[in-house]
Amino acid sequence: MASGPEKKTFPSGSVLAEARNVSRFYHKDSAADVQVLDNISLTLHAGEIVGLLGRSGSGKSTLLRILAGLLPPSSGEVLWKEQPLRKPTQDIAVVFQSFALFPWMTVEENVALGLDARGVPAAERDKLVDDAIDLIGLGGYENAWPKELSGGMQQRVGLARALVVHPDLLLMDEPFSALDVLTAENLRTDLIELWSEEKLPVQSMLIVTHNIEEAVLMCDRIVIASSNPGRIAHVLHVPFVHPRNREDAEFRQLVDHIYALMTQRAPIVSEADLARRGAPQGAALTRSFRALVPVSITMMIGMMEALAAPPLNGRADLPVLAEKLQLELDDLFPLGESLELLRLAELEDGDILLTNEGVHFVLSDLDERKAIMGHALLHNVPLVRMICTLLDERPTHSIKAERFRSELEDSMSADYARQTLQTIIGWGRFAELFDYDEEGDRFFLEDETSE
Repeated sequence: MASGPEKKTFPSGSVLAEARNVSRFYHKDSAADVQVLDNISLTLHAGEIVGLLGRSGSGKSTLLRILAGLLPPSSGEVLWKEQPLRKPTQDIAVVFQSFALFPWMTVEENVALGLDARGVPAAERDKLVDDAIDLIGLGGYENAWPKELSGGMQQRVGLARALVVHPDLLLMDEPFSALDVLTAENLRTDLIELWSEEKLPVQSMLIVTHNIEEAVLMCDRIVIASSNPGRIAHVLHVPFVHPRNREDAEFRQLVDHIYALMTQRAPIVSEADLARRGAPQGAALTRSFRALVPVSITMMIGMMEALAAPPLNGRADLPVLAEKLQLELDDLFPLGESLELLRLAELEDGDILLTNEGVHFVLSDLDERKAIMGHALLHNVPLVRMICTLLDERPTHSIKAERFRSELEDSMSADYARQTLQTIIGWGRFAELFDYDEEGDRFFLEDETSE
């Protein structure tokens, strides 16, 4: 009969898991494969908490699943204790963003799942479950149903279920993002206290997050991933002991530094640059397209108005602005980058500042704002210029949107192409450069609706 998990201790710093030159592709029907991860190399050691920080599109969750043995890499390899990892192992546990509890099972039964799968004897199983429940602060809720628990308590059940098997490595995929701010803070604090007191039955943790302060509060090392495809851009060591005070000057300085690193961007190649290099005209236009996230005009206007108002007066530290507007990383950066794309703001060393044109926009009435936005779109977004040019040239002043999706799919996934075009539609409509017929899936100029 199987026995329960044994507590194993590895020398601090010894290698547990290692990703070597890992890449991951997803097949796209009748088109080139989409690359999610590109040549990732990462080592996880005993005695450390590692944060994997990045925005949507950086492949964080994909890499976590590969490290867990749940997903094979397309190329490269993962080693677990120096041996190839090709399937899940009992030594690695995963906590996901969703609580993923079975509603027909009590807290105790949910926590015991991993032990039941191993065939652990009943008496030993019951003790391990009781220990995990007490450790994570669920005492008294053993017989509760998931629907009777708050979100924070449900996530504690998920943690207890992962910890009850005493894994060597605990992988957590944005475990606090579905919780309210106070609940998430309490759970983070409890987890770090248990880690610092060496009460957690794990040797190492990897936490996937898009929350910069969370990474600095919890982690010993922070890996920053860039997007589309996911690559490791920076690795930072966090020198602070636990518990950490987010108000300390050195803490704030590191947070600011990470914001600055994450707002660095490779230069966008323009059509003129490509033409000077001798690229064909069609290739120049296609290669200059970039994926856009769903950023609405209303959100951009709200950010510019907040930036322009006292006490910011046109310039703000990104962490300060994020707190003021209650924006998460995946909302804040796309907003700032969209304004930068349109030359209405600039990102500089972790700060955002309005350009003269951005200030002009904020001070203008609605009609003038539309004109400024139209000028910015035509001069800075090649796809908008392409749509307007073709609409002007056609006698019907109408064109199917599918043509532009196909153009976009030459340089990005179908999902990103749809998302980009939807963003363009919202921006162009506000500026009154064109309109869009959803039923007919076509662009047209107002008052020129015949096909």
